[in-house]
Amino acid sequence: MKVEPYLFFEGRCEEALDFYRRALGAEVTALMRYKDNPEPAAGQGCAAEGASTGSKPEMVMHAVFRVGETQLMASDGLGSGKPHFQGVSLSLNPATEAEAQRLFSALAEGGTVQMPLGRTFFSPAFGMVADRFGLSWMVVVAS
Repeated sequence: MKVEPYLFFEGRCEEALDFYRRALGAEVTALMRYKDNPEPAAGQGCAAEGASTGSKPEMVMHAVFRVGETQLMASDGLGSGKPHFQGVSLSLNPATEAEAQRLFSALAEGGTVQMPLGRTFFSPAFGMVADRFGLSWMVVVAS
């Protein structure tokens, strides 16, 4: 059994996928838009534009992407425009300090540095950053 993160970007999923492609080298392996749903009345959030959920046909209903060896899933959700990522961080484990700096800087673009990347008692390079979508990341090089 695996546990895989499913991230709801509330209307900013495609923007997030593009950002993670540039910042982390993410590879999108699947993408389905709301308009691609063969049963548009199948459930809340899957309806066509103008439905009570406010979803639009071009919004991302489901996406799968890989960062390194990890698969993540994502969606626009109901498209409120306000993603909520509380109580969770994703951790990146680059092999080198130089790679850690590159990844940290890329994630910090438009985001908020929570703890600058630096040496700690457990790592030659550790830092915490919330990206432009509010998703928290820890970057840590094993010592």
